[in-house]
Amino acid sequence: MPAFYLPLDEHTYRSTSHTVGPWGPDSQHLGPPSALLVRSLSSSDRVLARVTFEVLGPVPVADLTVSTSVDRPGRSVELVSATLSCEGRAALVARAWRILASDTTAVAAGSGAALPPPSAAVPMEVPDHWDGGYLSAVEWLSLSGGIFTPGDAQVWARPLVDVVEGFPLTPLERLFAIVDSSSGVSSRVDIRKWYAINTDLTVHLHRQPVGEWVGLDARTTIGPDGVGVATSTVHDVQGPVGSTAQALFVRER
Repeated sequence: MPAFYLPLDEHTYRSTSHTVGPWGPDSQHLGPPSALLVRSLSSSDRVLARVTFEVLGPVPVADLTVSTSVDRPGRSVELVSATLSCEGRAALVARAWRILASDTTAVAAGSGAALPPPSAAVPMEVPDHWDGGYLSAVEWLSLSGGIFTPGDAQVWARPLVDVVEGFPLTPLERLFAIVDSSSGVSSRVDIRKWYAINTDLTVHLHRQPVGEWVGLDARTTIGPDGVGVATSTVHDVQGPVGSTAQALFVRER
């Protein structure tokens, strides 16, 4: 099964049909491009503590260029960024704090309870008119709630394709390919009648993920002024690994 992206050179990637989102055939779900940028921000001796994505516009299903920079160098802590562009137009920007890895096992605490395992979940229903694209490139399981079930949701998911062809998925890439879906699985509006589109995504990690499965304990709040906030606790099979937050643009179609 092909990957989300085919490498054309060191910095350029061709988007495949697996990246297509639910809004139309020409724009991507934010999961694959988020994972592509995080792939460029990963380091062998540092861990990502926080990554914030600013969505500057739809990410087209096209050839994309990734550029990276170090915004604030440091021996122990550094701020890095990556930009995803198409034909010179930036569509997605990520900024991340990378921290030099060290052993803090002796004082690790406070992460909270684990979700029930994937074996306790059932296949999540995906709308027929959303068949194909990103949603079909991911295996979805529901513990409670999900797409078209308004309100809080607990789901497990795992990508069925690599981010870049020829490069096996890492647990970190799996996580970032999934976490933008927190707002979708916990939506409180019928997205056939309402827009509820995130303008950003911030992910904090207190532990690096392991394994194939990504769990989302997700909730969405919608205010009276056209704005919502979606948050989630992110899990792997060992327990919580971090949290997410997304600001939502909410409008009737």
